Amino acid sequence: MSGLPPYASTGERVWYYSFRVICGLIFIFLITPILVVLPLSFNAQPYFSFTNEMLTFQEGAFSTRWYWDILENGMANPSATEGWWADVWQNAQWVRAVKNSFFIGIFATLIATALGTLAAIGLSRSEMPFSKVIMSILISPMIIPLVITGASMFSFFSLDFNPANWVVEGDQPPEDRWQLAFTYGGLILAHAALGTPFVIITVTATLASFDQSLVRAAQSMGADPVRTFFKVQMPLILPGVISGALFAFITSFDEVVVVLQMATAEQRTIPRQMFSGIREQISPTILAVATILVIISIALLATVEMLRRRSEKLRGMSPQ
Repeated sequence: MSGLPPYASTGERVWYYSFRVICGLIFIFLITPILVVLPLSFNAQPYFSFTNEMLTFQEGAFSTRWYWDILENGMANPSATEGWWADVWQNAQWVRAVKNSFFIGIFATLIATALGTLAAIGLSRSEMPFSKVIMSILISPMIIPLVITGASMFSFFSLDFNPANWVVEGDQPPEDRWQLAFTYGGLILAHAALGTPFVIITVTATLASFDQSLVRAAQSMGADPVRTFFKVQMPLILPGVISGALFAFITSFDEVVVVLQMATAEQRTIPRQMFSGIREQISPTILAVATILVIISIALLATVEMLRRRSEKLRGMSPQ
């Protein structure tokens, strides 16, 4: 970014430097709470605050015990050497939460990416009627409070989908209930619904600069719609699709309100486990988990930024 030109007025110089100072203060305000968590996760004492030993950098003030506690919390026999990893994988509470988060997040991301990409392509077509109204409806989960969304999903997923129970005569006992509440399938669909709007927005933004004449050229050469999509359109919008998928995964990985209402104790995700840990057992293990999540989020956001730049280069929007 170039600096001020030599002929800049005093007002322009004041605004130039004031703007950067204000942006720096906002950045510090946003990043400080996150940075405080990092050293606290290495506190040797079970406190959520800096101890005198930490402030003076005394020996033994810092420890990785809370990171080990992520693996050992809930184990049947943490001190055993034989079968230690099997015990961790099967019984550790935080490891179970990690497995649930990735399992739900990956499948929810796949569904959200497929639905969001198809919706964005359909809405980008000029002959699509009421496209703005449909877009507003599809991105409404981003606007509606999560408490309302979670309660609505719980009410819907609690319905009995077994046709045998729709009409029950007399005292006839009902058949087995078919419902999605308190199931992994229900959580995956709920998280997919929350992540789809992010995919729609990112793919729609990518399609805004897509040259539709490429599609018409492929069709004029005899390519069917499916072949045109995978050979012409998809390679150019792929960075936007991947960016939307990453946003959908982050949304699922970070979601706690819907999980609170629709998950059982065995289906706890990382945010749900952190919420329970804060309420039931205050432990710096939560800070260690938060540090790991911050690192994962930074890595994902860095990936999104690299994909954004690649998308701009493919579309000829960036000179670099």
